[in-house]
Formats: sequence, C-alpha cells, structure tokens
Amino acid sequence: MDDDPDLGNLVRVLLERRAHCVVELAGDGHAAAAAVRSFEPDVVVTDIEMPGLGGLELLEAIRREAPWLPVVVMTAHVSVDYAVSALRAQADEFLTKPLDNAALVEVVTRLAAEGRARRPGRPRQTVLAVGAHPDDVEIGVGGILAAHCEMGDHITILTMSRGARGGDADRRQMESLAAAELLGARLFMKDLVDTEMVGDGRTVRLIEEVVNEVAPTIVYTHSGHDRHQDHRAVHDATIVATRLVGTVACFQSPSATIDFRPLRFVVVDGFLERKLELLSCFASQSDNRDYMAPDMVNATARYWSRFTGGKAAEPLEVVRDTVDLAHLVERSGAVR
Repeated sequence: MDDDPDLGNLVRVLLERRAHCVVELAGDGHAAAAAVRSFEPDVVVTDIEMPGLGGLELLEAIRREAPWLPVVVMTAHVSVDYAVSALRAQADEFLTKPLDNAALVEVVTRLAAEGRARRPGRPRQTVLAVGAHPDDVEIGVGGILAAHCEMGDHITILTMSRGARGGDADRRQMESLAAAELLGARLFMKDLVDTEMVGDGRTVRLIEEVVNEVAPTIVYTHSGHDRHQDHRAVHDATIVATRLVGTVACFQSPSATIDFRPLRFVVVDGFLERKLELLSCFASQSDNRDYMAPDMVNATARYWSRFTGGKAAEPLEVVRDTVDLAHLVERSGAVR
C-alpha cells in the first residue's frame, strides 16, 4: 500500500521478479483494508503516511482482524517516533525509504513463511521422508518438502544407508546434512549396506524406531515399482513400519518402472528453485547424474503438471490418504 503509484509499481515488479510473488496494489488505507479481506495476502507492506486511513491505522485494524498476518511498515521519514509507533502497533518489520531491494525481498519471503506457519485453521503436519540412499527423497519429493517447510510443518528425513557404493560415504553424509539444514529438517542416517538392503524385520525395526520417535502424520517413501532392489526393500519395510500412519505416499525415483502409477499430483509451483538448491547439495552425484540436471528436473515437473492446474508438479502413488495431498500446498505456490 502506497499512494505513490511509481513506488508501488517498482515494489510490485521487484517482488514479482525476485521473489515470485503475486502482488496487489492499493493507493489508500481503505482500499488496502478491503484487499486484505478479499485477496487474503500472506504479507502486507504499507507506507505510514497515507490519505484517509494511514498505515498505522491499517496495521491496528489488521491486528484486530488477523493478528497472525505479517505487516511491514515503510516510510521515507527516518524518525524514532515513527519506529516506536510502528512497534507499538506490532509491526513485524520497519523499513526506511529509499528501500533496500535485497532487504525487502528477504523480509517479505521470511515473513510469508512465518505467517503461514501461524495462520489459524491448518494444523502443522509432521512429515517423515524415507529413502534408501542420500538424495533419494530430495529427488522424489524435494519440491513437496520445500512446500512443507514453508508451511511450517515438521520434517524428518530418514536415509537407510550412507551410499558407499555410489561415492564416498562420509562426503555423502555431509551432503545429506546440508540438504536437511536447508529444509530445517531432522536427519536420521542408518548404516545398511548399499545395494544389499532387504525388507526384513531388521529394516522394519529401524524404520519403526524413527516412526515411534517422530510420530509422523504424513510419510513419503519409494514406490515398489522400481528397478533398484534397495528402493523396493525400503518400500516394503516402510509400508509395514508405518501401518498406523494415516497418510502414506510413494514417490517416483529415476529407476522407477513404467508400472509407477501416480494418482496424486502435488503442485509445486514456486518450489522448483528450492528443489534445485537441495539437489545441488549433492555435488558428488549431481555432477554426473543426468536425472539431477536442472533441465531434467524442470522438464519432469512440467510433464507431471499436465495432470494439475499448475506449471510444475510431483507425482505420488497413495497408499493411504487422510490428508488431501493434492491440495496440501495450495497456498504455498507463491507469496501473496
């Protein structure tokens, strides 16, 4: 919200291009208040000095009606009084003009994630992603996990081996830790022998230990329709170990067969860049794996989007679905 249309358009272009936001402009406080109700934004950025209803009055109204909604107050007048007034009205951030473009993008992106996490009406999910090797879950559901992260869900990654047959085990473990840190996820790494896994009682018990500790509401794991024996073994063991979990779904891996038949397609518009960041953590693999190349990742997501209303999607075979996975991240595609 700003009564200077040039500045408003500058901010809109900046946020659309650098943060992939959907932006609605308002030239006065009354129009902004109406837009908050109809547009349902993730973040409000407002000037202080406005005709009619000013920025601080708008902030006070928002705090009464939507106390979870993040508000950024900006002004060209650097004043302690302004800052104090904004803070007393519970602004989340206070920015001065001329705006620092990078700071604005960072603030809006961060506050959008925080606001979504505290938005009422949606319980936080506890997500467990189980893979046979480092990078398996990031390849299969990296976009979905990035969306869960932005929604404030709790994420745990369980990797059943350190991937010694595919590279240096210590390096691959460090790469897994780096990817987990990007997601704010807990990481459990077991030490089963790469390429020799079986879906027996021992493997089931290893997964059950993590399931009992984490208590997931959603589990993602390998499909059983896969050429790799480790993937099939982890699938079999996970299905048994998560028999009491309400939502279990299986992702596609590069070695999935033509029998992989997804029935859920989760739109991940806005999260492919984060997925590519996750995959770039696995440099020991991504440098020589064509299926981890950005063009292949983008093309795969674009292909599956033909079954959705979005431009990018990740496919899932659903074992049980008490959470509507198809609409799980419907508000996470772009910051509003």
